[in-house]
Amino acid sequence: MKEWQTAGATFPVRTAVRFQLKLVLHLKTEDGMIDATTRDISSNGLLFEAASLPRVGSSIEFTMNLPSEAIGWAGDVSIHCIGRIVRHQVSEQESMAAAVIDDYSLKA
Repeated sequence: MKEWQTAGATFPVRTAVRFQLKLVLHLKTEDGMIDATTRDISSNGLLFEAASLPRVGSSIEFTMNLPSEAIGWAGDVSIHCIGRIVRHQVSEQESMAAAVIDDYSLKA
């Protein structure tokens, strides 16, 4: 924990609770549409897997359909989000990107 409070620490401090949800996304990017699957989401952003990743710093737009079981509401909720890619994590097994959500609105 002490390392998180040190400037330049390798572990970022989380400012929001993360929920491990696998949701299908269709990202609208500056370079076209990308199909993706979330790994986890929070009120600030999300981590997703995709075969191709938007460039770090690029804008994205997408709608998440949150199932009622995950949020405890009577029905599913659609959230339209606008955000930007802040980092990539690529290995031989998977390609993931993290995005910050800059703006969102609930959709009926």
